[in-house]
Parts: sequence; structure tokens; C-alpha cells
Amino acid sequence: MKKLMMALAMFGGVLFSAQAQNNDKAPVKKIEVTGTAEEEVLPDKIFVSVTLREYFKDKDNKNRVDILVLEQQLQKAVADAGLSKEALTVGGINGYREWWGKKKPTNFLESKTYTLALANLSKIDAILNRVDEKGILSTNIERFEYSKIDELKKQVKIKALQNAKEKANYLLAGIGEQLGEALEIYEIDNGYYPQPMYAAMKREMAVSADAAPMQESTVDVQKIKVRFDMKAVFKIK
Repeated sequence: MKKLMMALAMFGGVLFSAQAQNNDKAPVKKIEVTGTAEEEVLPDKIFVSVTLREYFKDKDNKNRVDILVLEQQLQKAVADAGLSKEALTVGGINGYREWWGKKKPTNFLESKTYTLALANLSKIDAILNRVDEKGILSTNIERFEYSKIDELKKQVKIKALQNAKEKANYLLAGIGEQLGEALEIYEIDNGYYPQPMYAAMKREMAVSADAAPMQESTVDVQKIKVRFDMKAVFKIK
């Protein structure tokens, strides 16, 4: 029993000595900074919705313009613009009965919403101008995409981390210290902001499909901004 007690006492002494040495070790000097980087690119995929609606040419509601007529005008305009058939798809179909005076509704008018995929907006005005303007209910930009967005995100994150290192380096140089290795790196996922706008969506008077060649718009969307922050902790030598 005495031998066991002596062994425990010796072990406790060694443990206490090791803890004391660890407590005496100087804390690691470090600096924590946040780096920022951003890039802007033009979207290379733009999706525009176009809603066509049947309507009556006469006030007595007897001469209706069929949705298929309007659809064919839109299809021809898309083809004349040099786009493939796959660029135009149907996104939705709606309809309603129109009330006329005190009589019960008898006329059913159909509307269709199409999605037009474009590389840019240079031809959108010319396409819409070749469709009966009374048959166009609305147009709207649905969304923007950039085909290489994942690669762009990686590049921006690396630049943000490099910015953090550069910032830590000149801050320490200002107080006569030297930058050491990176101890910790944190990704601040503030993402990217695809918020381009189009400034020329108003339409001029519609023209005949057999009119002069299409005139392309010179107004394009704003660029997509991709921004990231990276936080890094560096050792001070």
C-alpha cells in the first residue's frame, strides 16, 4: 500500500510539473483579418417570358384573333432572329370567360406564356415588334444565368483570401512585426448577386413580319456582381 501511495504521489508530481510548464508557455501571437474580392460578368443566359392573349378585333366580340395565330407570329419572329426552335418553350396556359354587358359570359379567351432563352437581349425588341401588339399581354425577364458561375466563385474566393493575407501583411509591417503561417481560414458565404436590369423593354409600334430586316438593340443587361469575404487567422512570427 505504501509503495502504491508513493507511486501515485510521484505521478501527481510529474503531472503537476507538466501542467505548470504548459501554463508557463507563452500564448501564440496571431492576427485575424477579413479579405474581400468581387468580379462582374455579363450573363450569357437570359430567360424572357412573353404572354400572348386572344382578343377581339371588333366591339361586338365577333372577330377573335386566335392564340395560334399569335403563337405562329412569335415562332416566325424567333426563327427570323436566327434562334433555334428550342429557344422558345411554353411556360403556362391560362384562360377566362369575358363578360359582355348583363349577359352571361360566352366568350372564352386563352392566353399562353412562353419562355424565350437568349444569349443577350439585342434581338428582343425586334422579335416583339413582329408580333401583333394587341395580342401581347406582358413581357418580363424571368432570370439571368452565367454558365461558368461555379468557376468564377472559386476565383473570387481565392482573391478574397489573398486580399486577407495582403491586409494582414501590411498591418503587421506597420508595427514592425512579421506575418507567419495561416492558422485558420473561414469562408463567409455572402454569395453573389445576379441583379442586372434591362433598360429598354418598352416596345415601339409593331411592324409587319415582311417589313425591313430586324434592327438589333444596343442596350444590354447590367453585369452580374460576384462578391465573397474570407476571414483568416495568421500567426505572428
